[in-house]
Amino acid sequence: MRAIWTIARRELGAYFSSPVAYVFIVIFLLLTGFFTFMVGGFFDRGLADLLPFFVWHPWLYLFLVPAVGMRLWSEELRLGTIELLLTMPVTPWQAILGKFLASWLFLLIALALTFPMVITVAYLGHPDFGRILSGYGGSILTSGAFLAITCMTSALTRNQVVSFILSVVICLFLILCSWPPVTNIVVNWAPAWLIDGFAAIGVMTHYEGFQRGVIDSRDLLFFLSVIGFFLFTTSVVLRARRA
Repeated sequence: MRAIWTIARRELGAYFSSPVAYVFIVIFLLLTGFFTFMVGGFFDRGLADLLPFFVWHPWLYLFLVPAVGMRLWSEELRLGTIELLLTMPVTPWQAILGKFLASWLFLLIALALTFPMVITVAYLGHPDFGRILSGYGGSILTSGAFLAITCMTSALTRNQVVSFILSVVICLFLILCSWPPVTNIVVNWAPAWLIDGFAAIGVMTHYEGFQRGVIDSRDLLFFLSVIGFFLFTTSVVLRARRA
């Protein structure tokens, strides 16, 4: 664990040593505010909840998370420092987890800075704080799943733009395959087993439960499985490069 946290601290420090991190946080906060109050109609609903806030998170993460994670391994490949990193007394898994945790912590910091939303809804009414905590939990897991995907695409190429595009495409697929407007279109011609199969691997199916305040073990297992699978795939790609 010491090696993992050493790598995580180094990577997290690298984020905040660049103005890009602060620009990302500002953009994230501005977009969450815009979609919550302007697009989501927060005040028009007349309800003391944060549903208009959480409902847009997968769409925000679709672009922002790949932007955060695209440099994780692509930068190492471009600079040729990946060989040095993998020859150090750390295992590939320690390096992967260290980099992943650093980026995830950065995303958690950005998400934590949205606390004025909670203060606002608490001031305006009597919200269900259990539901709010559940929504934050779903948001954290969704960002982790998208970040694991980006970690894998970053290990595939030294070009950060290519990594960004690949991760956006994969994450978009996981959103659309269970997004109601899409499933309502294909339900007229696609067999039910196919629709159910895509819904089972879709992010929106499992994320919606957290928005409602329902923490289902199947939803937790889904997100943890996605994170574990793509981190494992990252290790396979890095081992292939090391060989």
